[in-house]
Amino acid sequence: MSYEYNEDNLVEQATIDVLADMGWHIKTAWKNETFGINGLLGRENKNQVILQKYLLPILQKLNPDLPDSAYRDAYLKIAQKEADKTLDRLNKEKYELIKNGVEVTYTNNKGELSKKRLRVFDFKQPENNHFIAIRQLEVVGDLYNRRPDVIGFVNGIPLVFIELKAHHRDLQHAYDDNLKDYKDAIPHLFHSNALVILSNGLDTTDESGTKVGTITSPYKFFHEWKRIDENEVGIVSLDTTLRGTCAKDKLLDIVENFLLFDDAGGDVIKIMAKNHQYIGVNKALKNTNNMNQLKGKLGVFWHTQGSGKSYSMVFLSQKIHRQLAGSYTVLIVVDRGELENQIYDTFTAVGAVKEKGVVAKSRQHLRELLQENHRYIFTLIHKFSTDPKKENEYPLLSERKDIIVISDEAHRTQGGVFARNMRFNALPNASYLGFTGTPIFKDEEEITRNIFGEYVSVYDFKSAISDGATLPLLYINKGDKLKLDNPDLDEEMAELVENENLDEDQRKKLERAFSTKYPILTATNRLKKIAKDLVLHFNDRGYQGKGMFVAIDKPTAVRMYDYIMEYWADYLKKLESKIESLDDEQELIQLKRHYKQVKTTEVCVIVSSEQNEIDKFKKYGLDISTHRQKMVERNLEKEFKDPSNQFRLTIVCAMWITGFDAPTISTIYLDKPIKGHTLMQTIARANRVYDDEKG
Repeated sequence: MSYEYNEDNLVEQATIDVLADMGWHIKTAWKNETFGINGLLGRENKNQVILQKYLLPILQKLNPDLPDSAYRDAYLKIAQKEADKTLDRLNKEKYELIKNGVEVTYTNNKGELSKKRLRVFDFKQPENNHFIAIRQLEVVGDLYNRRPDVIGFVNGIPLVFIELKAHHRDLQHAYDDNLKDYKDAIPHLFHSNALVILSNGLDTTDESGTKVGTITSPYKFFHEWKRIDENEVGIVSLDTTLRGTCAKDKLLDIVENFLLFDDAGGDVIKIMAKNHQYIGVNKALKNTNNMNQLKGKLGVFWHTQGSGKSYSMVFLSQKIHRQLAGSYTVLIVVDRGELENQIYDTFTAVGAVKEKGVVAKSRQHLRELLQENHRYIFTLIHKFSTDPKKENEYPLLSERKDIIVISDEAHRTQGGVFARNMRFNALPNASYLGFTGTPIFKDEEEITRNIFGEYVSVYDFKSAISDGATLPLLYINKGDKLKLDNPDLDEEMAELVENENLDEDQRKKLERAFSTKYPILTATNRLKKIAKDLVLHFNDRGYQGKGMFVAIDKPTAVRMYDYIMEYWADYLKKLESKIESLDDEQELIQLKRHYKQVKTTEVCVIVSSEQNEIDKFKKYGLDISTHRQKMVERNLEKEFKDPSNQFRLTIVCAMWITGFDAPTISTIYLDKPIKGHTLMQTIARANRVYDDEKG
């Protein structure tokens, strides 16, 4: 039957023409479909979305010589619906099945029960798979029926959903009016979905024409696929998007290697590589395949800040493990604790790293890890240091050739003695790939090239701005307008304020003796500025250990609590606003993780008790009772020493600054004049080894 054309399906026809040109079979279901095993698509009814007519022969082809029951069992597992699970979680589970294979149990020809994992796709040879694009396929759900524009099936599984609009229609209508509705009305169509394409067919230089995303992506996180090759200028084009994501080899590559699921925050978030990540990772993998010819110099991967380098590392590392023969170890080397935490958290959140204990805690632990066989190891470059008491040079740790070192911010980490220890002594046969978010400057070029070779992939700031991956920067010079410079604080004052139990006479003596200095140190404006700075620093630190603020006296400690909580609330509001406005899905995942950490952090005051303290604090307009109640009813010392406890920041004036051992503390905020042994003991609160040698 003829297909009626209007402006909307002119874009649909253009889509079909491109898919056909790439070797896809094409069928129109609307008003043409017949049902039954010999029908147009082999569907028994309109509710079915897994096409057994195409899936069963492929299962037999890729997994020969099994009983029919094994193939049927695999089909049923892929097609199974589970009403008690959310769409995003089901999508993750189905993805694992179709990517890694479906495990079935069957009776072999000896009458014994056997288990086998059946391959669903031939990822190595795309032409061994069956590709068909179906127009206007009517699908019936529990309550509604819908007819999407184009569905791309590979081996009978609906991997690609394409929603199209006329040229003059705002692209967001495809998301708001169609995609969201289809996910509600016929959710089972999306159980195995890999990617979603929205287009109005316009070829533009902005974002109005064609976008690609996943079933969990809000519209603002759909992105453009503007290039097939890295050196192209890039244009938002339906043709480019289809050829970049739906060419047979590229679609299977995306399905196998460029989809991640992050459920560390509770909700399942599906992440698809962006255009620049896909191109860059594949260029890096090509160099990895040629590591012998390149003499271990795999290149410099320069993708500008904010473009998703951590996820690019995950995509690359997982593809190395899936496609390179052997048991490779990927060693991630960074120069800062916060980067180590961030990258490790990213790898674990998406399930790439399941093994425990692969973050090097010390130089000795690193040596042990490298002499073992791990898929991933994470370390600070500083742990390639020698033990000055025992050795003159760094020892050989492994002569393996299947170790790939990924150095983050490579220009910072590779010029010193630790890097030389790693390359020449510890791992002389490893291959090295440098990641950086900034260009390599002239004075760094020679050493970087000698270590890593030439650029393997470049995604610079200009390209990132053009693609909307990052925003342009505005620099505003805001120099300090106020400064307190008082280098001559008397020793007597230091001795007085060291004592936590100042009585009223001592306090008055202090105020008389230092009538100009004490009011300055405890001025509201000054304390508020310190509180604001503390909130920013504490929450934006890299290593998220616990923190201690040391105030000059007990009333000031309670005042600081009030000021800190005021700015803490402001900080949370700013995070919430940023979460609402953020346009980068990968960055959003990390920001939500950070928000949860900030939101759950508890701040507590720890000061010694004294007689009539409620009345004394009232004279300062302060309430000590709520703080005292916490100190009496809870074991705050135990909670603070527990790294998993949400009590993460304490405010003290004398308690806990001496004779208190808490390895969880990583930051001391000292706003109290102290000296001698007390000073040494106070700053020693933050030098305990905990989970890591801090360099």
